[in-house]
Amino acid sequence: MLAYTVYSEAGGVGKTTLAANLAKAEERAGNDVLLIDLDTQEASLSHLLDVAGDRNDKEADSLLRHMIDRPRGPFEDLVKTSEGMDIIPAHNILEYASKHLQRRAEEASDFGESFNPNKQLLRVLRGAGVNEAYDTLIIDPPASPDIKLHNAIHATRHLVIPFEPSGKGYESVQGLDDIVGGLEENLDIEVGVLAIVPNRYEGLNTQEQFLGELRDEGWAVPVTFRKRSSLLEGCWHQQCTAFRYIDEHRDRDRDHELDTLEKFDELAEYIRRQKEVPA
Repeated sequence: MLAYTVYSEAGGVGKTTLAANLAKAEERAGNDVLLIDLDTQEASLSHLLDVAGDRNDKEADSLLRHMIDRPRGPFEDLVKTSEGMDIIPAHNILEYASKHLQRRAEEASDFGESFNPNKQLLRVLRGAGVNEAYDTLIIDPPASPDIKLHNAIHATRHLVIPFEPSGKGYESVQGLDDIVGGLEENLDIEVGVLAIVPNRYEGLNTQEQFLGELRDEGWAVPVTFRKRSSLLEGCWHQQCTAFRYIDEHRDRDRDHELDTLEKFDELAEYIRRQKEVPA
């Protein structure tokens, strides 16, 4: 199974949009896809794909309940479907993931049991047979490096990193070695970067120079996405991927938007080819 986390420590760089459209590109390629939303922000994957439901229902089952061994139903009942993709929506209880997972770890320690709070998503997915049921797993975590991100990394071991080619974006990408190294040290695992994805690219000379430096340093930058404000804002308004938006909500084809869809497909194919690349 191909598994990766779409992550950026900077907010507002298109992380969620990229995760959703890469998943749709995988589905278009004939693969069974599971998306997991671990980000409790309002502009979330669950909202974008219209599967959010009642995120405040404390009586409802949730992924976190399964991670702390307090499920209220089978794992399969957590799964919603949109555009041919399976999605586990975020629940607002995820905001308290660190507290509940750490408490569960303390309880386990008192009884001489082992409970790593960073490995519980991996345990749940293995127990549910996700590896056998799906071809592709994509996780959308929060931007903050908290326990939800750590669980996502343990479950996937690979990152796809979007960034905006601006001064702030340059700084975040130039710190990639530190980011990846920090995750590896904290989690005691190896983490691979499958691709770096420039978003809102404008073709400026300084941007070209920076992307060249990244490639020279060995980072994979297979595609770049230009500004597509109208398209992506339309996706959020209609709660769908760019593929569905253009198919159902555009009265005519726009070449630059079709080019964006082609790049999502191209990027997904590139990432699939890295499936056997070790972390």
